[in-house]
This record gives sequence, structure tokens and C-alpha cells, in this order.
Amino acid sequence: MIPALILRDARRAYTGGGATLVVAFFLLVTTLFPFAIGPDTALLARVGGGVIWAAALLAALLPVERLVGPDLDAGVLDQLAVRGVSMAATAAAKMVAHWLAFAPPLMLATIVAAALLDLPVATLMTVEAGLAIGTPGLAALAVATGALVAGLRGAGAIAGLVMLPLAIPLLIFGAGAIEGGPSALKLLAAVSLMLAAGAPFVAGAAIRAGMD
Repeated sequence: MIPALILRDARRAYTGGGATLVVAFFLLVTTLFPFAIGPDTALLARVGGGVIWAAALLAALLPVERLVGPDLDAGVLDQLAVRGVSMAATAAAKMVAHWLAFAPPLMLATIVAAALLDLPVATLMTVEAGLAIGTPGLAALAVATGALVAGLRGAGAIAGLVMLPLAIPLLIFGAGAIEGGPSALKLLAAVSLMLAAGAPFVAGAAIRAGMD
């Protein structure tokens, strides 16, 4: 049941254009930034990693309204509960599906973004390592936020208010890994692991509250 749910949500994200939208938004942000900052290549190389992380955070936030809300409204989650599937396990499956839908395309798009921002190869590799470590935390945070705002009017705006402050540690340690090296990556891994471990239970409780 859980593997089928993961495949269903990941396939829906790709066939429905959600993954394409995430990548397009990510590349749009990283493309416009050099125009705003000017042709100073040294400055672009210095701040480029932070720009990529900020764009990744906003890209992960884009599909938040569609992660839990549609299934809650359609009664899919009720059917899973009737079949004995815990809401925490359902939320964990949605986390994995969301990560599969946005993280691999995002990491490929980062190569293009690095070229636009004139990042050295060593910096690009550090950014990619940070994204590989930190994107599970972003996916977990997005699903938990989606569960908390499911069914609310103006859920997208509320989701931003909920998710962005909680994602600041990921942003700080992810961008800081460029200069902080392995120590910052370890802190990033600790925060990402904490979010990935705790978010399913928070999301599961929110889903159960929304079903009542």
C-alpha cells in the first residue's frame, strides 16, 4: 500500500507538470538574480550558493497545497485509514514521493544555475552535496506544512508563513556549507534528519484532525 502511494504521488507530480513547474521556477529565480546583482562574477560566485538554496526552498514550497489537501478532500485518506494505514505512514510516503518529484530534477537544474552564477566546480559539488542532504528535510517540512494548512482558505499564503521560518536552519547550514565545509554539512544533516524523523508524526496528527 505504501509503495503504491509513493509511486502514485510521484507519477502524478511528473505527469501533472508539478515537477516541471518546480524546475522552471527554480531556474527563473537563478536566472533573474545575475541581472539584479550585475556582472560582478566574483560577487556572483560568493553569493551564488545561497541564491541556489533560497530558490530551492521556494521551489519546494510551490506544490504544498497539492500534497495533502486534494486527497483529504477526495476521501482518499479516509479510505487508507479504513484499511488500517496509519496517517504517519501515509505522511512519510508523501514525503518520499515529494522528494522524488522535486529533488532529483532540482539537483540537475542546479548545474545550469551554477553556470549562470559562474560557480566554480568545487562550489557546485558542495552545493549538490548539501542539496542531497537537505532536500529530505525540505520535503518533510513541505508535507507537514501541507497537512497543517489542508482545507484552510488561503492555504498557500498560510503555508509560506508556516514553512519559511522553520526552513531557516536548513537555508543557513546549506548555504554555510560552501565556506563552512564538513562541519556545516553535518549540522545540515542533523537538522534534515530531525525534520524527516518528526514531520510524519506532526503531519499524521494534522491529517487526523482534518478528518474529524
